[in-house]
Amino acid sequence: MTFSWKMKVVAACVPALVFLVPRIEAQVPRPAGQGARAPSTVGSQGPLPEHAKFSAAQIEGGKGLFLQNCAFCHGKEAGGGESGPDLTRSKLVTGDKAGEAIADLIHNGRPEKGMPKFNLAEPDVLSLVAFIHAQQDAALSQTGTRKGVDESDLQTGNVAAGKRYFEGEGGCTKCHSATTLSGVATRVTGLRLEEQMLYPRDVKAKVTVKTATGQTLSGTLEYQDEFRIGLKDAAGQFHSWPTRAITFQIDNPVEAHVTALSKYTDEAIHDVFAYIQTLK
Repeated sequence: MTFSWKMKVVAACVPALVFLVPRIEAQVPRPAGQGARAPSTVGSQGPLPEHAKFSAAQIEGGKGLFLQNCAFCHGKEAGGGESGPDLTRSKLVTGDKAGEAIADLIHNGRPEKGMPKFNLAEPDVLSLVAFIHAQQDAALSQTGTRKGVDESDLQTGNVAAGKRYFEGEGGCTKCHSATTLSGVATRVTGLRLEEQMLYPRDVKAKVTVKTATGQTLSGTLEYQDEFRIGLKDAAGQFHSWPTRAITFQIDNPVEAHVTALSKYTDEAIHDVFAYIQTLK
């Protein structure tokens, strides 16, 4: 599979677009309630996982519970969301036979990854299990090119070359180091990690303001337009001024990433990403 990485970054920055992966025709999902497919059934991803059969009522009940409790992170069809992984491609879901693995995850959560535990009755848990398995069956039964980008698709760079670029030509050490980025590849993985590397989300700019009386305040830039500027100080208090009445200096870390995008080659992106993936 070949990707145009710079075009993909543009797509990631424009919410109206989708990631640039090969396009597929819309598929009709398998009707809910058919339970487990026979292991010989083959979709575009090979034989479907073997698991218990579930009733249509269980799957439909699980759909409502999933929308209420899980869709915010995992997407309404369990295909992945803003902060949760794609459950239709989850190894845990694939290995689950009758809810033993999924139920344990629902009951105990994964606090280290931001997933809370849920206090649900066992019939509700089983309905969630049924819905998740049905969604995985439907996703794996699609014909044509698979959706999404596997982490393995991104394993093409050279770690040593990436480290050299990071510490030298790329200028990344002006703001970062292996120490400050320690653990980043554990907290974020795959395509989301690469997006964060190329164009960080939710990074707040800093601003320092000097008033007409000589007072200096610094904090997080919260508001800026042609006429006013506002910041939140370390105590969480908001301050704002007319721009004509002050002088100010803004430090926006994302600007360095924007500048780097114009210099990156595809090879450099692959190499730096390979190096970033070692910072666990």
